[in-house]
Amino acid sequence: MVRIAIVTYDPRPGTSKDRDLPFLVRELTAAGADTAAVYWDDPDIDWASYDLALVRSTWDYTWRAEEFAGWLERCGKLTRVANPVGVLRWNMDKRYLGELAAAGVPTVPTTYLAPGDAPDLPADREYVVKPTSGAGARYAARYTPEDRETAVRHLARMHAEGFTAMVQPYVGSIDVTGERALQFFGGRLLHASRKGAVLAPGAAYDDDKVAHPDLEVWGPTPAEVALAERALAVVPGNSSLLYARVDLVLGDDGEPLVMELELIEPNLFLDLHPGSVAGVVEAVLRAAVD
Repeated sequence: MVRIAIVTYDPRPGTSKDRDLPFLVRELTAAGADTAAVYWDDPDIDWASYDLALVRSTWDYTWRAEEFAGWLERCGKLTRVANPVGVLRWNMDKRYLGELAAAGVPTVPTTYLAPGDAPDLPADREYVVKPTSGAGARYAARYTPEDRETAVRHLARMHAEGFTAMVQPYVGSIDVTGERALQFFGGRLLHASRKGAVLAPGAAYDDDKVAHPDLEVWGPTPAEVALAERALAVVPGNSSLLYARVDLVLGDDGEPLVMELELIEPNLFLDLHPGSVAGVVEAVLRAAVD
């Protein structure tokens, strides 16, 4: 019997926010796989006993990036990890956006400020400051030029904790048409979703944020699908990708731009797209035996 570990995080003392987890465990088990949801940092897990470690919701890894990277290396020597360890390591640092831009992929323009760099902030438009290693809008905030002093304190806090910051123009279309999330699985487009703006004006960078507000099913345009495929073609080792989510926004000219590539632990939104569950199960089972 194929054994599959669905790799998640330990939410205690709270409860897991992974809405996909029950679907995956139930449906993979029903398909005949010995399936268990396990914590990535559980020292008692025998990773070598599994045919596949499917990384799904390791949502505390950005707080513990070095520890998580070490776990990836160890686990990758004992069993197959999906996505591949090299892809996961590459995607942990959002400076990959610079690689996409260098390859000609339209992306949201991004400036990187490492600890010690001067606070180079826009003086003529709204902008976003966030860390290059983050998830769920953690340490992200939206500023106007008049908010410069607050933004500088935000940068200082991140730099003091060792984070490199990224500064992007705030894409105003998000407030009107939202963000698009195109989900690929098993080498093909699985489904797409749209969500509203995550960052509210005046919200502090350390406020809790709703990661996927007003989520709804979305029918992606041909231009959006083409851009997502261009972005994924740049990923090192892209032929080995099991899953990927490409987050897009519309630029000032109405054309799509890549906001992020989610190759580590993207929510699949299976409760919103129940028709996609069978395709996910088939692709996971195939990955476990290939």
